[in-house]
Amino acid sequence: MTPKTGPVGRDKAPRRILICVTGLSPQIVTETLFALSVCQIPPWIPDEIRLITTQRGADNARLTLLSDNPGWFHRLCRDWQLPPIAFDASHIEVLQDAHGKPLEDIRDDQDNQRAADGIADLVRRMTEDDNTEIHASIAGGRKTMGFFMGYAMSLWGRPQDKLSHVLISAPFESRPEFFYPTPTPHVIPARAPGQDPLDASTAKVWLGDIPFVRLRGLLPTSITQQNSGFAQAVAAANQALDQIDLEIDIAQSCVRVNQQSIALPPMQMGLISLLAWRCQQQLPPLTAPLKDINDPEWKTLAHHALRQAMGEMHIPDKLDARLSDDKPIGDTFIQQLSKMEKTLRDSGALPLSGLIARTNIGTRSRQQGYSLNLQAERVRITKP
Repeated sequence: MTPKTGPVGRDKAPRRILICVTGLSPQIVTETLFALSVCQIPPWIPDEIRLITTQRGADNARLTLLSDNPGWFHRLCRDWQLPPIAFDASHIEVLQDAHGKPLEDIRDDQDNQRAADGIADLVRRMTEDDNTEIHASIAGGRKTMGFFMGYAMSLWGRPQDKLSHVLISAPFESRPEFFYPTPTPHVIPARAPGQDPLDASTAKVWLGDIPFVRLRGLLPTSITQQNSGFAQAVAAANQALDQIDLEIDIAQSCVRVNQQSIALPPMQMGLISLLAWRCQQQLPPLTAPLKDINDPEWKTLAHHALRQAMGEMHIPDKLDARLSDDKPIGDTFIQQLSKMEKTLRDSGALPLSGLIARTNIGTRSRQQGYSLNLQAERVRITKP
């Protein structure tokens, strides 16, 4: 909502940068700036504004926001007594086509990809300095531009960075002559049949905060420190989301998936240790034991692997007993494996890919082979 008084001075903080994408509506810049610096308590006043747009959008922004007349950006700063904010023609970045020429508009898939790369590169560069704080708006430009801005913030955004969308009360949202609520009455004349004159000072502005997933920590240095392109960064993030690092901590009777500790019952701890050791040895999938009859060959193989993985003294007593008796163990194996998978899945530690891989084994009727869906170098067993 519109306040009655102007903002207080800027607190000492990291350098604040407002990033906006616009098309032919440069009002997004002043509306967002007003919401942040005047409506928000405490105010968030940027030190600098960065605008990314097409050639037509850049021309519109220079004429409407930065010119002597009307100069809506300068008017806003004077009306609401804002401190100096770095924003001039040099802060407007024009998207480029495949030939390095200014992009007039986004008309096809190639233009769309160039827009994605340009927006992503701007966000990457603005987040290189740890002593900056970014506020990005998705309100302007074509819908795909806002989408790309949101995803760029997910790829490179840090804990201190924010994303938002500015909303304007009706009927001001449909009037191109409106740029921000003025502190005193300001008439917007009716320009078309059926329109009424409006008083800009009565307009209301809301800033919708948009939570976003921060993936920056998953990206390799080669992606975060150079212009790798939007599609390449997305591919790297997807690959990282599928990646699992697994540690079996025998002493603590727990597993760590991507450094998140998860306690497992002794029987399940033994089974995952068994699969982890076989993964490290790059052995083929472990065929499930027979369900209906005793399978001493399988038990001997499993016992050997457990001694290697856990040490003789740390094999769980119940599992050790089951491997030594003359009863079928197939049902126990499948049940405990399913419970272990559910525990790991419910923990939220597993990324998109599953941990247990299943392979049909043709040598035995209805048998499956079980292995970890990991590379050997991503599995670690820590013994006491």
